[in-house]
Amino acid sequence: MAQRTILIVEDDIDGSPAAETVSFILQGIEYQLDLSDKNLAKFNKALDPYLSAARRVGGRKRTGAAKPRGDSLIDNRAVRAWAESHGIEVSSRGRISADLVEQYRAAGN
Repeated sequence: MAQRTILIVEDDIDGSPAAETVSFILQGIEYQLDLSDKNLAKFNKALDPYLSAARRVGGRKRTGAAKPRGDSLIDNRAVRAWAESHGIEVSSRGRISADLVEQYRAAGN
């Protein structure tokens, strides 16, 4: 029996399709938001005056896709490619379901 898993990530603000997950820390608390392109632009515009006046205190600018760093993190591109090669439908952006990650790891990846 074939199974098909579909992951739809919605914008946390208005429920529209999300384009990106944004992570940030404010007053020591870490947050994540799934945002559409429109709401991501609004979010960035609202923070711009504060970020341009702020001091950077570590880390580095993140670019491109996340790279796997040990057993706890996975390469999202590899999971998506594996899923597609096994007939499992998965969104090209946003979060990957824990179920799909478990299937990927169970397959020896």
